[in-house]
Amino acid sequence: MRPGHRSSFIIVAMAALALLCAAAAASPGGLCAEEWRQAASQRQWSFPRDHGSHGEYRTEWWYFTGNLRGNDGKRYGYQLTFFRYGLATKPKQPENPWSVRDIYLAHFAVTDIGKGTFRYRDIVSRKGPGLAAAKEGRMDVRVLNWSAVMSSGRIELRADHEGTELSVHLTPMKPLALHGAGGLSKKGPAPGQASYYYSFTNLKTEGTIKTPDMVAPASVRGTSWFDQEFGSNQLAKDQAGWDWFALHLSDGRDLMVYYLRKKDGTVEKESSGTLVERDGTSRSLRLAEIEMKVLSYWTSKKSSGRYPAAWRIRIPSAAIDITASALVANQELFTTASTGITYWEGAVGGRGTSNGNEVALEGYVELTGYAGALGGVF
Repeated sequence: MRPGHRSSFIIVAMAALALLCAAAAASPGGLCAEEWRQAASQRQWSFPRDHGSHGEYRTEWWYFTGNLRGNDGKRYGYQLTFFRYGLATKPKQPENPWSVRDIYLAHFAVTDIGKGTFRYRDIVSRKGPGLAAAKEGRMDVRVLNWSAVMSSGRIELRADHEGTELSVHLTPMKPLALHGAGGLSKKGPAPGQASYYYSFTNLKTEGTIKTPDMVAPASVRGTSWFDQEFGSNQLAKDQAGWDWFALHLSDGRDLMVYYLRKKDGTVEKESSGTLVERDGTSRSLRLAEIEMKVLSYWTSKKSSGRYPAAWRIRIPSAAIDITASALVANQELFTTASTGITYWEGAVGGRGTSNGNEVALEGYVELTGYAGALGGVF
């Protein structure tokens, strides 16, 4: 089945499920009597088990981004993301490997910063032998021929599409960071409007990357960032989208910030951040501690979305004052074959000061809700 046809099937399935649940809401014991678990209180984390799938929650993703350099000094960025979306809490026929409980989606993008090019692909698959799966108890996520597998503390990533390829291994250089209150990351005011969220913010990265204009893959090194997040009821109805920042400062500090934007133009008070120090210690940042100003915008000719393109971020309590900007203007994804949303996610760079010293920075920014509504997966 072609990707577009698979996407249509998934969208129809999601819509049908939502309508059936709405119709059955007043019927105890009906189709939707089963409930997904909610991220409502702090959990007892256990690793490496929690790097695996959490099927009792409806939505889950494994998110990798990285800033890389070749032996010749050329710079690249990459994104590789895997999503699991639950259609039912239990498969109708557990003994049947083809019985659908979850669908799996993935996004892959490579930015060649020197050439100013951005290539991406999105795919979707049902679970099935050799098609897609996310194992429980350890990180082993696969969608068709794309994969993220952790073994002996090291993560191997593989993805390729029509001459764009990524093959890298990632080694954590800092302990994982729990976001929010012990890993409970609030996304809205209502109970359960949250996710469980942690990151490896500094992953030493080595391997190869290839674009269609290369004769052979190029050896690359750099730094990656990994997020895993899962929950069942994350966004409020009045939320329009989010701005997410994952930044590496050259003094060894890592900074995550997310702004949840409401439809009325204000920022959700549950927006926050996390600062990870050079030694791996981390602390949460309240919205009141974060000052952000958009310095410029980029307008997409394809979607007409108007995206922020440069920012000044100040965190006085941490003595951080930095400016970041997109390294390539057009890093916009149209995920018509999977999640159905249009968003901007790309490599950024910049400079500023940290603890009174000049620093350079690099990282990734994700911007959603600027070119249409968010899809059902979120």
